[in-house]
Amino acid sequence: MGRPGSSAYRGRGSPTLRTKGEELCNMRRSENYSPVPWEKNLEMDNTKAWNDNSIPMKSLNAEDRAPLCPQLGPYFADGQRRVDYVLAYHIQKPSNICRKSPKFGDDNFIRRLRRSLSIRSSRAPLQPKEDPEIPAQEQQTDYHEDDKRFRREEFEENLIETGLELEKTDECKIPGIGFLKIHAPWNVLCREAEFMKLKMATNKVFEVKQGSNIVEKIRLFIHKVTSPLHPKVDTNKPKSVKSLLHPFSREKEHLFDLSDRDNFFDSKTRSSIVYELLKRTRCTRALYSLGYTHQLNCSAGFTSLLANGVYTAGYPPHDGEIGVNAKPSDRKTLYEEWASYSVFYKYQPIGLIRKYFGEKVGLYFAWLGVYTQMLIPAAIVGVIVFLYGCATIDDNIPSMEVCDPRNNITMCPLCDSACNYWKLTTACGTARASHLFDNAATVFFAIFMALWAVLFMEHWKRRQMRLNYVWDLTGYGEEEEEEHKDHSRAEYELRVMQKAKRLENSMAKDEKVKLTCTDRLPAYLTTIAMMAFMITVTFVIVFGIVLYRISINAALQINNYPGAQYNVRAIVKTTAAIISLIVIIILDEIYGAIARWLTKLEVPKTAKSFEERLIFKTFVLKFANAFTPIVYLAFFRGRLVGRPGNYLYVVGSYRMEECAEAGCLMELCIQLCITMLGKQFIQNNLFEIGVPKLKKLLRKKKSEMDPEQQEELTKTLQQHEKDHFLLPFVGLSPEYMEMIIQFGMVTLFVASFPLAPLFALLNNVIEIRLDAKKFVMELRRPIAVRAKDIGLCDLLHI
Repeated sequence: MGRPGSSAYRGRGSPTLRTKGEELCNMRRSENYSPVPWEKNLEMDNTKAWNDNSIPMKSLNAEDRAPLCPQLGPYFADGQRRVDYVLAYHIQKPSNICRKSPKFGDDNFIRRLRRSLSIRSSRAPLQPKEDPEIPAQEQQTDYHEDDKRFRREEFEENLIETGLELEKTDECKIPGIGFLKIHAPWNVLCREAEFMKLKMATNKVFEVKQGSNIVEKIRLFIHKVTSPLHPKVDTNKPKSVKSLLHPFSREKEHLFDLSDRDNFFDSKTRSSIVYELLKRTRCTRALYSLGYTHQLNCSAGFTSLLANGVYTAGYPPHDGEIGVNAKPSDRKTLYEEWASYSVFYKYQPIGLIRKYFGEKVGLYFAWLGVYTQMLIPAAIVGVIVFLYGCATIDDNIPSMEVCDPRNNITMCPLCDSACNYWKLTTACGTARASHLFDNAATVFFAIFMALWAVLFMEHWKRRQMRLNYVWDLTGYGEEEEEEHKDHSRAEYELRVMQKAKRLENSMAKDEKVKLTCTDRLPAYLTTIAMMAFMITVTFVIVFGIVLYRISINAALQINNYPGAQYNVRAIVKTTAAIISLIVIIILDEIYGAIARWLTKLEVPKTAKSFEERLIFKTFVLKFANAFTPIVYLAFFRGRLVGRPGNYLYVVGSYRMEECAEAGCLMELCIQLCITMLGKQFIQNNLFEIGVPKLKKLLRKKKSEMDPEQQEELTKTLQQHEKDHFLLPFVGLSPEYMEMIIQFGMVTLFVASFPLAPLFALLNNVIEIRLDAKKFVMELRRPIAVRAKDIGLCDLLHI
């Protein structure tokens, strides 16, 4: 069952070793595996009857073995067992040496079994043992690499105790990288599905009948009219038939639809189950490496091994290629019907997105789709308001009075020494342009957008509840989420270990160590001080831009060039807005890094707590950064000026700036337009497209191979090896933050810029396909996470 370059580990439960009942008993006694707390002690006869349904791997001949799903995903060397999860690790070995292991046989398996039994009987840390398969060059690695290798071996032995099957692929095609492929057999999938309370399809099928009222008929008519806008997915599945879902139970296995056992657990579910097992499997060698002399009530988990470099990466593999000649798969369907700019006018296949990436990612794209759809009426009304301003510009009495030369109105100087008296007619262009955005329809549009924001939130709540019903998440509660999903983070485990080491002599043997508020108090104080300092920096920068406008205005007034004096206001407004945009983009990146650093200082216990704290800090800092200049123009500029003979001065002789003759609305419009368009084009789109391509280009330049050799190598790589070159998934927080800032600009200050919903709509149409391309082509496949909502109280109620 092996091949050169790979070595296979058989999980316990093989018919040649012991019965399944003995396996489960030993697994429950293991200290390195967190068992199911409520798992029932089934009778041996029932367990044996249940296990007889699975086909032992050794009972299949080589010519009888066919892939379970030939069109989906990578497999082990035998072509039978699907790869559900991949761990990558670093190998210190000369690049011209490729480790070759003998084929999987009884002697090799018995040797590994004997070694595993000796380790479990001693319950001591693993000692380095000479492996005849390792070349002499590999034995010269330093202490840290040896320690990582020993910890990997212990962790892998503990994984075998859980029932997982492993296969190692050592360095051959990718220099310095080895892969551990993990497969979950049927008995493990059933056990963990029962523990995680996964709802699976039963034999009960019911027909979804359509209503006969007028509302349902209108909905069906609209569905038929918009049928060209729907993606071409799930064509073989009848829409009116649905299977009843029920939490999986091994005792009631006959109730479930096992007609296609190979696909009963899809790839998303299989990888989630393996990931849960990885997080519950512990490694005690980390304690000894930190200097412990006896076993404590804490141990290192999978996340700690990743953080310490024992494994360099862990991810579920994509289920296939996306090329023209690639075999049909969910990934290829998503690429063709979702991650392509040619289908920008179509609805998103939310069901398929949820099936492939999980509920959390599916909810994000569903929310983004609802938000984009709701922007359509807002954009239409905004364009109408703008066109109304264009049509009535010649009938606007205030601008006509400003532009009438017969009035001959002379205005006071805008500055003290360099500025002269000026005629009101010189502000005619500004007054006429202000009417485009500040007209009678603007009041109606402001009221409309306030109602639109409320309708959007209510519409999303309805859509979210509908998705919860369709995806069978109505019974998914907080208790279940906390129990099964919120495992300790690596940094938290490390801090707990360090605290336990300090208190090793004073603490009781069975006392559980955890971090308290006193331990986090310095981090909390640092967070408060740093966030206050960063917000102060934002205020100082806005004040600096105000001084820039005042000084540049005075400098241009001194200039003898008539064109400069005539366009002084436009030059000052535009350049100040561009400088503000550049500062906002730079500070956004800095504030994002600072928010993550402050969150790490607090050492949250769970990934959910880390994400919520990070979102809150990032939101506060980025909201202050983006909206402080706009709030100043909207509410403070022109109100702190003084009067002729008693002007207000700042920083010595700088007189506070005034609004234009038609008000500050035009300057606010310029600021909002440049900030919104600049952030969307540069930060949201250019960075997301350019940065990954730049990283890929730098990686190619660092490679010692020619482009032709790299292309040939890529063709020979397996799917999990290609996925290793993709970028890791870092979460949805940056994506949500972009949309929250945009939503604030669209709703809070839309009266000054009625075209904001239109530009937001155009940006989001591109953003959806851009994010889709990123998820399908540029990112490793994320672990599917169940979720009922978009989190953090629906993102602070948007």
